[in-house]
Amino acid sequence: MPAISTALMKPLGAMGEFFALSADAFRGMAVWPFQWREFLDQCWFIVRVSLVPTLLVALPFTALISFTFNILAAEFGASDVAGAGATLGAVTQVGPVVTVLVVAGAGATAICADLGSRTIREEIDAMEVLGIDPIVRLVSPRVLASMLVALLLNALVCAIGIVGSFVFSVFFQNVTPGAFVDGIPLLTGLPELVISEVKAGAFGLIAALIACYRGLTVKGGPKSVGQAVNETVVYAFMALFVVNVVMTAIGIKMTAGR
Repeated sequence: MPAISTALMKPLGAMGEFFALSADAFRGMAVWPFQWREFLDQCWFIVRVSLVPTLLVALPFTALISFTFNILAAEFGASDVAGAGATLGAVTQVGPVVTVLVVAGAGATAICADLGSRTIREEIDAMEVLGIDPIVRLVSPRVLASMLVALLLNALVCAIGIVGSFVFSVFFQNVTPGAFVDGIPLLTGLPELVISEVKAGAFGLIAALIACYRGLTVKGGPKSVGQAVNETVVYAFMALFVVNVVMTAIGIKMTAGR
């Protein structure tokens, strides 16, 4: 039993430190003056590393969902609802899932590598010696930037999903354009779009907090930064997919009677 208790102390301690950093990050968002320059720089930084992967991942997902749904719809003689299925899939699943992959795989790793490099160069310690709070100065702007970019990426992926599904369905699977457009609002409305954006914002928030925590707790040299980046991807994927399942279930329950 003592061995088990000792083995649990390290992960529980790390989790406590993570939640403490998260609380400090939220507190830092209310500190005035807010670091707007850092926030804007980080927004552009995350967009720069995430935009191309978003496009490359969104297009195959869109084609896969459209192709599969259209085949099933044709089997049941319901090709006229292709737009409803494609739009529902793009808004509720393709957008958030692609956001998970890109935010965790590109945005969060870039944040972790940046903060990890600053940590091993002792820049973080130097800021604390000068009386500058690294949470307020570095973490809070990055968390907000990741959240905003995740919202925008999700909206972009949803738009790509709907337009891509239209093109793929009409030009490759002979779906009537008018029927596709008429089917769009059948299953998807404002509640689904709001839930999708809430999920994306939560993904950006959690991924950034994990990346900042691992970047600020790096110990050792450059090798440890690489290990922290790898751990960030794993932890972010695990957390974000769990959040996706939970929020999807909540969203379905909330919109079931619409």
